[in-house]
Amino acid sequence: MDVQNDFVPGGALAVPGGDLVVSTMNSHIDRAVKSGMTVYASRDWHPAVTSHFKPFGGPWPVHCVQNTPGAQFHPDLKLPPDAVIVTKGTDPDKPGYSAFDGEVAPGKSFLADLRDRGIDHLYVGGLATDYVRRSRC
Repeated sequence: MDVQNDFVPGGALAVPGGDLVVSTMNSHIDRAVKSGMTVYASRDWHPAVTSHFKPFGGPWPVHCVQNTPGAQFHPDLKLPPDAVIVTKGTDPDKPGYSAFDGEVAPGKSFLADLRDRGIDHLYVGGLATDYVRRSRC
């Protein structure tokens, strides 16, 4: 979940100690890959102008703006080449907190991808997970 530069120390919306999750996430990712599991990586991917940000009436400082260094995954995060990226927060009028609000490809929701792959159980880790909306697969 959102192991991106803007959510670690030095980022625009840093989670205290956020960079400390990277090595643990890498261990879990490595085990998942060795077990043949699909690895998903969610990312905040906001447009520059969104009601999510304080300058436009929202609650949050500008962060994880599309195609900026802050929106990139932490450089030490070891995602496999076939990791499925879940992009969320792209609607300028909605916050997009949850990966279940995101897409894995244009027009394909995260939930649809899980169902297509027959996945009904997730292991979740990362940053700012207190903003995850629970949903049933």
